[in-house]
Amino acid sequence: MISRVLKSVFFKKATGKAGKYARNSAQLLQLAKDVVGKLQKVGFSGNLSEFQTQVQLLIRMVRAYASGDYRALPWKSLISIVAVLVYFVSPIDLVPDFLPFIGITDDVALVLWLIKTMSSDIQKFSAWEKREKTINIG
Repeated sequence: MISRVLKSVFFKKATGKAGKYARNSAQLLQLAKDVVGKLQKVGFSGNLSEFQTQVQLLIRMVRAYASGDYRALPWKSLISIVAVLVYFVSPIDLVPDFLPFIGITDDVALVLWLIKTMSSDIQKFSAWEKREKTINIG
């Protein structure tokens, strides 16, 4: 499924929009809000609670980048994250979200692919985030 999503016109459109989003902090922050809204609307639970945790990590990465707090994220990685999140919030994609249960499968597959593909950048961000919490607490 992931290869179909990556080759789809819908993902290509999301990738095209990603550069504009990535250059505009306000748009990045709005995208993060939109993703949170979709997570709440869909209400991931059970087996998908780990998926929700991973998406929340991506949201924190985007917010940290947008605020200027975390700029160690390579541009190519930021574009990939933003493209996936733009696709995620779009109700019309390869498998439209209005289809009960199956409408979210392409979104989940794409996010899981991104998490796997970007594991190094995600680990670096997680380590930075832990250091920041330690500094701010101490």
